[in-house]
Amino acid sequence: MVFNKTVILLFKQNLDVLFFFLSIIKIGVMETENEDQKNIVKEELTLTEKKRNYVYPVRDWKEYFGESLLIIFSVLLALFLTDYINKQQEKRNTKNLLNDILVELTHNRIAILEMQGYNQKVIDKIDSVLVNIRLQNELVSNDEFHLKLIAPDGVLYRYPRNEAWTIAINNNIMSKTDVETATSLTQLYEDQGKIAKVEEDVAKVLFDRASRDPKQVHLTLEIIKDIYRAWAVDRLPGLIIRIDDAIGKIEKAKL
Repeated sequence: MVFNKTVILLFKQNLDVLFFFLSIIKIGVMETENEDQKNIVKEELTLTEKKRNYVYPVRDWKEYFGESLLIIFSVLLALFLTDYINKQQEKRNTKNLLNDILVELTHNRIAILEMQGYNQKVIDKIDSVLVNIRLQNELVSNDEFHLKLIAPDGVLYRYPRNEAWTIAINNNIMSKTDVETATSLTQLYEDQGKIAKVEEDVAKVLFDRASRDPKQVHLTLEIIKDIYRAWAVDRLPGLIIRIDDAIGKIEKAKL
């Protein structure tokens, strides 16, 4: 009985000690929390004080006006540079287009000179056949028209080119050159294109059944001869003069 009382007494004493230590720990925790809250409040007060102490500069209308002028100047400068670059690019493109046309016309001039000599030979051969019955019989035999007897290398000996001119037209070359040059080139290429009519019209004559009739050989040859004269022989000398004139205008325009 005495032993039990002693145990209970000791347990109460230990329990009191435990509560004492727990109280001390709680007080320490509360003091730590209070210290943290104080630090947070101090930091907030410091930030607030800094904001209050910040000095906002006072700007007058001159500064705003100066900044506005700077912005306007920058925009105008950018527009000017863009326009200048575009114009320089357009000049380079125009110069390249004219250079391509110049190369093409130089090629065509050589081709037309060669064609001129060939066409004259065709006319001479036609004249020879017109006065020679044997050659007429050879020209039309077995329901066939032997074109090589009068045009050994075909109806058109050379074909003038127009690719550079077509590309230039698609790139609005007419608005990038003077009126005189544009008109000269337009008429030149139109006249040059008519040379191809020789091949087209001669083909119509040869496809006609009358060209296979030996009795109409003379008439057929006269028609072919007239076609050559109308579309090529009489046209080529003037065309060469126009090409030389156009080349001169292009070389001036490129400067």
